[in-house]
Amino acid sequence: MTASLAGPEFEALLARSRDLIRSLQDAGGAYPASPTFSAYRGYSWFRDGAFIADAMSAVGEPASAEAFFDWCARVILRHRVRVEAIIEAERAGAPLADELMLPTRFTFSGDVGTDDWWDFQLDGYGTWMWAAAAHVQRHGSDVERWRDAAELTVDYLIGSWQRPCYDWWEEHSEHVHPSTLGCIVAGLEGAADSGMVLGSRAAAARAAAAEIRALLTERGVADGHLVKWIGSVEVDGSLSALVAPLGVIEPGSDLARGTVAEVASQLCVDGGVYRFREDTYFGGGRWPLLSCFLGLAQLANGDRDSAERLLAWAASTETPEGHIPEQVDGPLLDASHRQAWIDRWGPPATPLLWSHAMVLRLAAELGLAGGTGSDVHEEVAA
Repeated sequence: MTASLAGPEFEALLARSRDLIRSLQDAGGAYPASPTFSAYRGYSWFRDGAFIADAMSAVGEPASAEAFFDWCARVILRHRVRVEAIIEAERAGAPLADELMLPTRFTFSGDVGTDDWWDFQLDGYGTWMWAAAAHVQRHGSDVERWRDAAELTVDYLIGSWQRPCYDWWEEHSEHVHPSTLGCIVAGLEGAADSGMVLGSRAAAARAAAAEIRALLTERGVADGHLVKWIGSVEVDGSLSALVAPLGVIEPGSDLARGTVAEVASQLCVDGGVYRFREDTYFGGGRWPLLSCFLGLAQLANGDRDSAERLLAWAASTETPEGHIPEQVDGPLLDASHRQAWIDRWGPPATPLLWSHAMVLRLAAELGLAGGTGSDVHEEVAA
């Protein structure tokens, strides 16, 4: 069953989503991943939070977005000594072990968590700078407040981008993932283009981004589409983001269309998008936020009808309490694994702020939620 995008019910969902994100944002700016889910409670991810901030920026909530970017900058600077040690070790040709790299998530106070986690990921350090740059383009905010942190982040990514690390889903740390590389490209280019970094550092950021982009299009592609990891032929639901909103792959290009078509064909069922075909997390359900990423990419490629259908499905997952979950039941990829995860952590995370944010973001791009969006689809349509 899908939801209607016209009328007061959908408008109320958008209002609830904005209110939920605002009300749960920590006073220091961090966005909690989920306020109640046992494994996420008390933590904020740079990646998830960056996409949440981008959505809030796009729907006319600049103060919320800037509070998150301020938090990111404080966290980076708080761990300056650690970051500089990583950079120096890389430059000396003696890179540090994965467990000494920056984690993917922090407590609201900016501490490294004490819980065991699949931590070394690079994507979030690109996405926070990309989202801040996109915000500056929309709202004209002063980037100087984030410059010191952006300089450290750029140096960290330039030195580390070639390393295998965990993907968006905290899996397969042995591989290099195009989704991660795309986040890094977007962040490096965003930092340079917005003026967050200047001079020789901006030039180095652009040069590294160009090198990564070349790797993406040469080795991150099979049969005309991006792949889950270099050397694979499979797709991942996160790949849609490289078309939109990240814009790393030119919307309307053969690679953009091939990637979106393959994600839709392999991972989309009745409007809901799976992470990847071998997913067993909570049995492997469909993720509303991935439907919205696919919708953004479809729209960027000029297909508004598909984008609206995907948004309608994502909106239909709202619970009676007004919460959009991380994933939903229904056709599961491997239902035999579902109960084990429930026994470990309880039911799937509900609400997931990232899910609410992506509904807002796609609605904004479709012109259904006010705000500014990015209007990338207009260029393709023209």
